[in-house]
Amino acid sequence: MTTLLRLQVEGPRLSITLARPEVHNALNGELIAALGRAVREAAALPEVRYVVLAGEGPSFCAGGDLAFMRAMAGRPAEVNRVEAGALFETLDAMVSCPKPIIARVHGAALAGGMGLVAAADLAVAHPAARFGLTEVRVGVPPAMIFPFLLRKVARHHLLWAALTGERFPAARALEMGLVNEVAEDPDGVVATWGRDLLAGGPEALAGVKHLARRLPQLSWDEVRALTVDLIVRSAVSPEGQEGMLAFLEKRRPRWAPE
Repeated sequence: MTTLLRLQVEGPRLSITLARPEVHNALNGELIAALGRAVREAAALPEVRYVVLAGEGPSFCAGGDLAFMRAMAGRPAEVNRVEAGALFETLDAMVSCPKPIIARVHGAALAGGMGLVAAADLAVAHPAARFGLTEVRVGVPPAMIFPFLLRKVARHHLLWAALTGERFPAARALEMGLVNEVAEDPDGVVATWGRDLLAGGPEALAGVKHLARRLPQLSWDEVRALTVDLIVRSAVSPEGQEGMLAFLEKRRPRWAPE
């Protein structure tokens, strides 16, 4: 158990809140591990249909805890490899989770905080939110989060952000593709997206995430095999049959709330 993360289940929604507000939810080993566990557990809970990731206090997440990172100098290399790998594994757990994950961003979303936004499937930011890949300004590259940023951000945008370390507003994050929407009422956007997600079949949503994750890694022949197999299996599955029957009968499918 940890006090650095708050979990709240509200019907089909699981809210995960980073809870180190005194340091703008900076990521240390304990918080990274707790977030990874929470996401993996959410994946296994049938009652959870989607996840909302947010931050307590003035910021979403200001990146890595510098005190935690500086301590790497006094530890064996293998220990550091495990610690560094933990962030990658947590971000990968978010991408691999069959449940859609929404990032609700306010305040600072810097460095590793941008990595969390990139690993989420959908992201909404308050107009006052600030973003930045500030790692180079403390002498390190944004190595662990770079592969996840490439999921959303075009290379020329990403190179500008990573090389300059410049902080930029939510409007620029929207232009770059890092966030899907900028809104004065991000909670309202999250609620709307939540309703939309509940209208989709859980297995179909998981299928969308699987396609987004796997297709860029495959050859064209492998893409064909995977997509044909997925649509055939989905169409004859209980969920697929129920969805098509509900459409023909002009009613809601069983998974959709009233």
